[in-house]
Amino acid sequence: MKNNKDRYLKAKEMVKELREFYSHLFSYILVNIFLAGINYYSNQWGYPWFLWVSFGWGIGLIFNALRVYRLHPFYNDECEEKKIREYMEKDKHQRWE
Repeated sequence: MKNNKDRYLKAKEMVKELREFYSHLFSYILVNIFLAGINYYSNQWGYPWFLWVSFGWGIGLIFNALRVYRLHPFYNDECEEKKIREYMEKDKHQRWE
């Protein structure tokens, strides 16, 4: 069972990830508004090229959100703990060989 210090450190890391995600989201919104403005003033929406940037960056933002909010369907805390134990066990055996 985790002690208070471990839980605190994990919670602190999660808050840091959340803060970084919101910073990423804020940058995404501001930059895309700026690009949309440039796009509008350069060709009056004749070709909305800024949508390509929004789409590509948006995919990255979605994956960031999935990681921050722990929404990965195939990788959760239980899988993470199992892998940690597996690597620790592997490392323990390799050091003495």
